[in-house]
Amino acid sequence: MPFLPTISTFFIVTSAILVAFGWRFILKGNANAHKKTMISAAISALIFFIIYVSRTIFIGNTSFGGPDDIKIYYTIFLIFHIFLATTGAIFGVVTITLALKRKINIHRKIGPVTSIIWFFSAITGVMVYLLLYIIYDGGQTTSMLKAILGG
Repeated sequence: MPFLPTISTFFIVTSAILVAFGWRFILKGNANAHKKTMISAAISALIFFIIYVSRTIFIGNTSFGGPDDIKIYYTIFLIFHIFLATTGAIFGVVTITLALKRKINIHRKIGPVTSIIWFFSAITGVMVYLLLYIIYDGGQTTSMLKAILGG
């Protein structure tokens, strides 16, 4: 198993699990535990992001090494995951900012949407990890655009 992708995937899964616990805490009326858990989830997501960006800059990204006949499906799935992850990250920053500024009414409205996007982002991220490193042998390590689009 590749070290950095495994560690970064661990942190994004941890983030999603913490979001689930945070959601449960607020439903039970425990705002203090909710706040601490959601900040921990954000820190875990930030650690993922730092590892991912550092790896992309210094090492590159791994292209799909599975069969050519499913490469197009993997690519579509990867683009969907990237869209979800980017949307989830933007929503996450906005949601946390609203909470910290005590704009709780708006926070309550977009928080559940943010959480759902984040769960799907984490799930699809794990699927990408499994497809790249566990189910199939990874392809070449190359620049991000080449890994996504091929070439």
